Amino acid sequence: MIKKLTTEYRFFLSMPHNMRVLLVTNMLYALVLPVVEIFIGAYIMRNTNDTSLVAVFQVAMYTGIVITSFANGFLLKKFKVAHLYSFGILLSGLSMVGMMFMGNISLIGLLIAGVLLGAASGFFWTNRYLMALNTTTDENRNYFFGLESFFFTISSIGVPLFIGALLASIDGVQLFGLTFNVNMGYRVVTILVFAITVLACFSLARGNFATPSQKDFLFFRFDRLWNKQLVLAGLKGLVQGFLVTAPAMLVMRYVGQEGSLGLIQGISGGLTAIILYLLGRFSKPKHRIIVFGAGITIFLIGTLVNGIALSAFGVIVFILCKVFFQPLHDLAYFPILMKVIDVVSQRENRNQYAYILNHEFGLYTGRVLGLGLFIFLAYSVSEIFALRYALIIVATLQMLSIPLAKNIMKHSYLQSDDKV
Repeated sequence: MIKKLTTEYRFFLSMPHNMRVLLVTNMLYALVLPVVEIFIGAYIMRNTNDTSLVAVFQVAMYTGIVITSFANGFLLKKFKVAHLYSFGILLSGLSMVGMMFMGNISLIGLLIAGVLLGAASGFFWTNRYLMALNTTTDENRNYFFGLESFFFTISSIGVPLFIGALLASIDGVQLFGLTFNVNMGYRVVTILVFAITVLACFSLARGNFATPSQKDFLFFRFDRLWNKQLVLAGLKGLVQGFLVTAPAMLVMRYVGQEGSLGLIQGISGGLTAIILYLLGRFSKPKHRIIVFGAGITIFLIGTLVNGIALSAFGVIVFILCKVFFQPLHDLAYFPILMKVIDVVSQRENRNQYAYILNHEFGLYTGRVLGLGLFIFLAYSVSEIFALRYALIIVATLQMLSIPLAKNIMKHSYLQSDDKV
């Protein structure tokens, strides 16, 4: 076992320096992401008991991502990409601290907090895409995203377990004349999160990342291949919003409190992490569609079981399927996206950030439509109806991604010198 681990570590060391620095930084940020994805939704649910407010918060957050992604294009003309990436990491920690220390959760407060956290995510994700694009090649991107997904999956197991145990153990504890409750526990968590974001920034400083030399980034007409990729982004965004809000909503209503979040995801997360690493390590570009299709099919199965049996059992099956789906989907999706950017940016002689920004608009359109569907069903029919059927609808539409991704991948390789 030690020999195998040593071999894998040496393989990691064989990767380019900047790629390794980016992976280590993303590993640290992986400890932060579960707090954003799960516990903020649970925090809102605990204090408002209104799932529609969670959806409103997400729309505000996604709006902040688009606004910041646009502003980031201008900032790249004056600042280094690594500095903007670090700023996004720090801002995410500060935004969560501000939200958790709010006295009362109001609609206006949620909108402001959502936009701020979205701004942090915008700086983080768009600069992350740009740095990953320039520090990887098509040949090693499966490994990059496989190892990164391995980190995120392990964190999605360990962090909820740790936070759930902390929240459960801190409730009612008296210390220094204070009686702690769950909300105070959330505040302790956010302080720890901010400390981790500072460490991530120090890690990133060890790299030397190129900033785009071509400054123009805003275009409205694109190559036909990119337009197909934009549709694929919209389909991804359609389901992406639910992956942030639905687990917290369903678990809080049908399974239990925050501690249950970690327990449920931990059941299958360990196996998923191992599978992801092996896929990233040994799969080739030609295997991406198989991985992509498998993930989406698993997600559809989970939503159907949840819809048929809207109970603790159905929710647990859905969460297990979600744990498999999301990293499998991303493992294939991002290398496909970056291959398309490689091809169309050379063909159209444009800044790569132009496509990253445009991609965010595609994701945003899908996210707003998906969350809009949930809010519409929740208010026009019932919240239970929305939790039961909205997921099935978006998962069914997501199946259209499989033939579309296959077509995109085929033409991206036909238009380049590489062979799939």
